[in-house]
Amino acid sequence: MTATPVNAVETRGGKTPLWRSISQALRADIAAGRYGPGDRLPTEAELSARFGVNRHTVRRGLADLAEAGLTHARRGAGVFVAQQATDYPIGRRVRFHQNIRAAGRLPSRCILLIETRTADPTEAEMLQLAPGGRVISTDGLSSADGQPLALARSVFPAAPFPELATALERLTSITEALAESGVTDYTRAFTRVNAKIATATQALHLQIREGDPILRTISLSLAPDGTPIEYGRTWFSGDRVTLTLGEDEAP
Repeated sequence: MTATPVNAVETRGGKTPLWRSISQALRADIAAGRYGPGDRLPTEAELSARFGVNRHTVRRGLADLAEAGLTHARRGAGVFVAQQATDYPIGRRVRFHQNIRAAGRLPSRCILLIETRTADPTEAEMLQLAPGGRVISTDGLSSADGQPLALARSVFPAAPFPELATALERLTSITEALAESGVTDYTRAFTRVNAKIATATQALHLQIREGDPILRTISLSLAPDGTPIEYGRTWFSGDRVTLTLGEDEAP
């Protein structure tokens, strides 16, 4: 693979910071297709040798690419060129793992929090619970090929699913955990989508910048008998996911 050279001596004598020159060279490599979506960039050591600089300078150049959304880092694996936005269908049946596999990518989900608590007023209304009703709430970070795509909070009525919290922790997949709890199918009653900007915490998890655009969905899922079983809110990285709306699936 031929890389675009940078004249380090000339850069040191000019006004362009070395880290910016490195960023520009790697941007040119990506634009020319030398590194495609999903490809791993050379290691910091390899880039240090290529550009004749120390790793701190390389790291700053890589950070500039990440801030622009062109790359993302995987802990212990390296820095990768960002994939193109993933089509994510929103319909009567929304299954994260199934949607991501259909897009030709590898899905994964990391559980951030599982707790049993009192429902807030909106959760109680959506899940048709009496005031003070208990819910199981789980926060998770969903990724494709190791790249964070979405933060999600799913809330379930606690009484019908006494073992759901344990199943969620063990399986990480909501669909599989619900199936183990006796719910083999469920559909969306509604999905609402609006635009937001990322908070500092959301940006940290999604590996984007605070204030970057994100898409928020609010949804309610029903069991086959029409009973509400999941009230969900999901925050998608705005430039990594394209939410697609199509005809409802047949029952």
